Amino acid sequence: MNNTKITVKNLDLMIGKHHILKDINTSIPEKKITVIMGPSGCGKTTLLKSFNRLTDLYPEVRLNGQIMIDGKDVLHTREDITKIRKKMGLLAQRPYPLPMNIYNNIAYGLRISGRKRKVWLSKRVEFYLKQVSLWEEVKDRLKEPAARLSIGQQQRLCLARGLAVEPEIILADEPTSSLDPISSQAIEEKFIELKQRYSIVLVTHILRQAKRIADHVIFMYLGRIVEQGPAEEIFNNPKKEITMSYLKGKFY
Repeated sequence: MNNTKITVKNLDLMIGKHHILKDINTSIPEKKITVIMGPSGCGKTTLLKSFNRLTDLYPEVRLNGQIMIDGKDVLHTREDITKIRKKMGLLAQRPYPLPMNIYNNIAYGLRISGRKRKVWLSKRVEFYLKQVSLWEEVKDRLKEPAARLSIGQQQRLCLARGLAVEPEIILADEPTSSLDPISSQAIEEKFIELKQRYSIVLVTHILRQAKRIADHVIFMYLGRIVEQGPAEEIFNNPKKEITMSYLKGKFY
């Protein structure tokens, strides 16, 4: 695949005696929306978390294989793990704003990277809030606690916070599952806009959502990749019976 951002080779993940990911081989294109889909419990989120090595947080996890990001194997590297994770903004199922005001949710990550000039910080906070179409809604409330925002606003704030550390990849784990339809649409539209600058990997169980925004699809079942390819090809001409059954809504 041309312009590949992430390449996974022979990836296996074990938790204790449980084999969760089984011989995963895939390539994720640069500056596209790649959707990972499949029934609950098939390994979608585990695969997503392996990209930025969040799986390291669980001592019982064992990983074998390669995950190449821009040609560098992030599983076998001496590079600081925080530098690897800085390349990837993460958007979780539920928004988790920092326990501080709206302004500082964005400024915090900028400050810890050594950027402390107030004028510069204020301009960057405005810039990233505009990136997620939140500025007009909060520009007069920047000193209010982020927890006072609606759930949909909080999710967009978390997206802005992730963008502020200047990642190359956005990892999103069912980011609209707790949102109302209007907020979900806002996030989807923002992803379509952001793929011009970022490679986006999205886990979703919402088939309609995948059809609306996916450029590339990875379909998983029981820890394996069953089928993958351009979204139009997978949705219109799936080759595997299990994929056909899923697309017809026969199981989730």
